[in-house]
Amino acid sequence: MIRDLILKNRSYRRFYENEPVAEATLRGLVDLARLSPSAANRQPLKYMLSSTPERNALIFPHLHWAGYLAAWKGPVEGERPAAYIIILGDTRISENFGCDQGIVAQSILLGAVEAGLGGCILGSVEREGLRIALSIPEYLKILLVLALGRPKEKVFLEKVGENGDIRYWRDDKQGHHVPKRSLDQLIIF
Repeated sequence: MIRDLILKNRSYRRFYENEPVAEATLRGLVDLARLSPSAANRQPLKYMLSSTPERNALIFPHLHWAGYLAAWKGPVEGERPAAYIIILGDTRISENFGCDQGIVAQSILLGAVEAGLGGCILGSVEREGLRIALSIPEYLKILLVLALGRPKEKVFLEKVGENGDIRYWRDDKQGHHVPKRSLDQLIIF
C-alpha cells in the first residue's frame, strides 16, 4: 500500500556504504521519475547517476546533511550513501522548473523504498563546487541531490510536543526521531 511506502520513506542519513546499488536499479528509479507528472509536460529534468566509490567521493564533500544536528557533519566513512541521483534542470527547455523536482524526488524515493533502499533529499548543496567536480555543463541547473543506499539507521515518527518543536533529534543509540504535526493541526476550516 502507498501508506506503507510513505511511512518507510524517511530522510535516511546513514547507509551501508559498501552495499552497492546497481546502475540498473538507479535507471529504474529514474524511469519512475520519467513517468511522473511534469508542469505543461515540458519534462525539463535530467539526471546524473553515481554508484561507484570514486564518483561518490566527488559528490559527498559538496553536501550538507542535517541542519538541526549542528554538531554532526554528516555520515562517516562506511556510512555514506552507496549511490546518488542528481536532479538537474535543463535551462535549454525551461528556465522555471516549478515543483517538478519535488514530484520526481518523491517518485524516486518511493521506488527506492519499494526496492529495499532508503534515501535523503539534499537541497543544501555547494552547487558550484559540485558542478566543477562533475563537469556539469552550465545549462544544467543543479536542483537536488538524492542520496541512496540501504539504511543503517532507524527513524521514528513522534508527535509534536506541547512546545510545538518540530526539530528532529538523535537518541543515545543514534535513533533518528522526527516530530510530526497531527492531522487536526494541518486541516483548516
